[in-house]
Amino acid sequence: MTQTSPSPEEARLGQDPGAPASVTAVVGLLVLFELMSGFLQTGITPLLPELGEHHGIGDSTLNWIVSVQLLAGAVMVPVFGRLGDLYGHRRMLRVAIAAVAAGTLLVALAPDFPVLLLGRVFQGALVALLPLEIALVRDRLPVEQARRAIARLVGALTLGSLLGAVVMGAAAKAVHSIQLVLLVPAFFALLCVPVSFLFIPESVPRAVGRPDWPGAALLGLSLLSLLGGVSRVDHDGWLSAGVLVPLVLFAVLICAWVRTELRCAAPLVDLRAMKGRGVARLYLVSFFFGVMYFGSQSPNATFLAADPATDGYGFGLTALDISLVSLPGAVAALITSGCTALIARHLGYRGTLMTAFGLMAAGFLALGCLHDNVGEMAAAVAVCGAGIGAALGAMPTVIVEATDPEHTGVASALYNNVKTVGGAVSGGAVASLLASHTRPGGTTPYEGGYTAVWLLCAVCGLGAIAAVAGHGTGGGRLSALRLARPGRAGRRSTPAVPRRGSAGAPGTPTG
Repeated sequence: MTQTSPSPEEARLGQDPGAPASVTAVVGLLVLFELMSGFLQTGITPLLPELGEHHGIGDSTLNWIVSVQLLAGAVMVPVFGRLGDLYGHRRMLRVAIAAVAAGTLLVALAPDFPVLLLGRVFQGALVALLPLEIALVRDRLPVEQARRAIARLVGALTLGSLLGAVVMGAAAKAVHSIQLVLLVPAFFALLCVPVSFLFIPESVPRAVGRPDWPGAALLGLSLLSLLGGVSRVDHDGWLSAGVLVPLVLFAVLICAWVRTELRCAAPLVDLRAMKGRGVARLYLVSFFFGVMYFGSQSPNATFLAADPATDGYGFGLTALDISLVSLPGAVAALITSGCTALIARHLGYRGTLMTAFGLMAAGFLALGCLHDNVGEMAAAVAVCGAGIGAALGAMPTVIVEATDPEHTGVASALYNNVKTVGGAVSGGAVASLLASHTRPGGTTPYEGGYTAVWLLCAVCGLGAIAAVAGHGTGGGRLSALRLARPGRAGRRSTPAVPRRGSAGAPGTPTG
């Protein structure tokens, strides 16, 4: 059969002649994967206190259950993104889902804490799913349809996050075995493996070159050194050799990684795209977001589960109760992430991002000051959730639409990677704060440790607002996006020339 060349319009849209025209046909089962991703990411949060009891670990150590997964994800996201650009995003999506399924089963059956952490390493591939899906739909669909498809994926991720906490909390109350409860998400993840081989079209690889394995190795070693150093703070203090040596090693390795990436013809992470002041500020905002989003998950759960009779704070809540307190935040995030296009129509992207981080800062400040009543905490969590949803909705489209089509996988991966690194770093910082406020010889932190964590998150929110505000006053790409409105698509320009042209208009974005 004779192959026909793509028309200029098809080439411009990043489609091959046989690409399906329907958003539903392209998205299809990808929604299921995002439901699974959201379910797994939040489903473990209300179970953290019970996991601590099951494996005999303290509240500060529980943060590593979150941090280890984020550390692995920080390496996996750019690797999967680059391999997707080279060999097809559907192919790498299948590999990522298989890794997640294996890790989830390992977490459920883990006989001890180290094996559980190994399973969480495999679950690091979770954060690579959405970047691969974004790149896939943007490759197969015209811009406006791709935006609608991305919005559906974001909605599925947020809905899965909402269901994960509630379902797992209810399962923990009904079944008095933490391992049996953890088999619920394991079954969900295993189901997605064969489903990933059905009906999903492959993207058209445009990138050339080879995988940047030296860059991946240097990035992994540098992040491992960073996490290793931070993990010793609660035991040895910031000025000890056990902390300073790994941190110095991190600085050396990250400098070597940056030099390798800048000299590589096909780098794992295209750092040249971050040279513009405006783009760099966006990634700084992503880092702050990761600190707030991931850093608060474990402390919120352990505070709510603390026994006021013995600890002097908390409410002694069960896993189901914890998930119900978190529910207003999940619902608020679902609403605001789905309404991002409407919000951006009135405020622009700059105003949307500043409002989102303002809500998050206000919510965390409220948690730091008002945590003596469950209702007050639920209200503060709802305010945080509204900001989280809007931020998840606004950030990725701003970054991805400023990137050349052949690098969409890397761009969305880099956003998720920076956000994930922020979460991994915050895990160490939170563990250090809680451990520094722990009774001598005990494992339960003082109330002041939790207050310090929430205030740290509030400060990060204010830092993100400042970064977005400075981005707008300095011109750059976000200034152009601020003037754009959904439905008024502009002409794309490359990241290498950040002040020329106007960015694509914001549709309903993803996170």
